[in-house]
Amino acid sequence: MGELVERVDDQDRVLGVVERGEAVRQGWLYRMAMVLCRDAKGRYLVHRRPETGSRFPGQYSWLVAGAVGVGESYEEAARRELREELGVDAPVRPLFTFLCDGELSPYWFAVHEAVVEEAEIAPDASEIAWHGWLTGDRLREAMASRPFVSDSRDAYARYLALDSTGSPGSGVRTD
Repeated sequence: MGELVERVDDQDRVLGVVERGEAVRQGWLYRMAMVLCRDAKGRYLVHRRPETGSRFPGQYSWLVAGAVGVGESYEEAARRELREELGVDAPVRPLFTFLCDGELSPYWFAVHEAVVEEAEIAPDASEIAWHGWLTGDRLREAMASRPFVSDSRDAYARYLALDSTGSPGSGVRTD
């Protein structure tokens, strides 16, 4: 049996437990947790997926991500993904959640932020082929010139629309 997730409705209410692969095939909503990582200097961690990966081979992302497990909160899933993909155990801060019409399937997308340092990172090679730190301006340039996972682009546009308190607003975040 594959990974189990909670099937949810358009209000993010649990409808039942399903296999993630089935949710994707049927276009059923489920939950995903994402983490954007920054260092003490405010730079963003960017990574490239392995060319041999089953999802988004060779594409870049500025988020580590994974499905929320049955009975797991968004925050718990975000911390788990941070440990699994980067080998880092750090607190995460929720930023925003939105209904994403994902490239593979639709899902609720909860974005969190964590502060991590390079010395703490031990990336899982099956998930991350390369990683590096970019300033906000360099991240903006990379988004315009490199193949980023489409769902991470969607989250990036929403992130830029946050105001300085981390709430949805009309301001543009600059670094």
